[in-house]
Amino acid sequence: MDTNYSENNQLVLVGKVTSEKRFSHEIYGEKFYIFDLSVPRLSGNADIIPITISERLLIEESLDVGKNVIIEGQFRSYNSYENERNKLVLTVFAKEIKFANEEDEEFKPSKENVSNEVTLTGYICKKPIYRKTPFGREIADLLLAVNRAYNKSDYIPCIAWGRNARFCENVPVGTEVRIVGRVQSRQYEKKYEDGTSEIKVAYEVSIASLEVIDEAGNTEEAEELQENKEAI
Repeated sequence: MDTNYSENNQLVLVGKVTSEKRFSHEIYGEKFYIFDLSVPRLSGNADIIPITISERLLIEESLDVGKNVIIEGQFRSYNSYENERNKLVLTVFAKEIKFANEEDEEFKPSKENVSNEVTLTGYICKKPIYRKTPFGREIADLLLAVNRAYNKSDYIPCIAWGRNARFCENVPVGTEVRIVGRVQSRQYEKKYEDGTSEIKVAYEVSIASLEVIDEAGNTEEAEELQENKEAI
């Protein structure tokens, strides 16, 4: 039976271009570029998400800073070797792009009008790490392996909250799950042995709902958590 791998990884982002495009790489004569997209949250804050896009999607319209776009694609990962260390790099791979005006209703974030949603089906490939913040908030970190065509996989960091976090704490490695959430950017301070530090940006999926898929393909939905307003 043929597997439709595209269904494992589906994403829609609505936001504003905040950087000039920069060259990323070239495959078989096709050039790919990266630009930054500001995706608003209901709280008024925004996530700045890197988008990788083919030159073929930019033939009819230029990608100017300040333009509003809708991106349909996938949240992907690849390995980058820096300073003799392997680093997991995350980016949104655009399959479709739509340009529109700021007045369009679809560019106004609301509970009914989702501007950031990703659906992933994959396997937990590392034991989930459960912890509590200094303020007592429950969190679980997951690493999800999402298969795609040509025997490739994307490794997507995900974060669960509250009851979902408690549930994930005991989910065995190798369990197939389906999650719905949003792509978020998060700044953190990286400290080095010589005493210096650097502000870095991490990208991950904040989980809104999670289902466990059994061997027969059935799903069992975990308790769903409504995130705090400041995390939306």
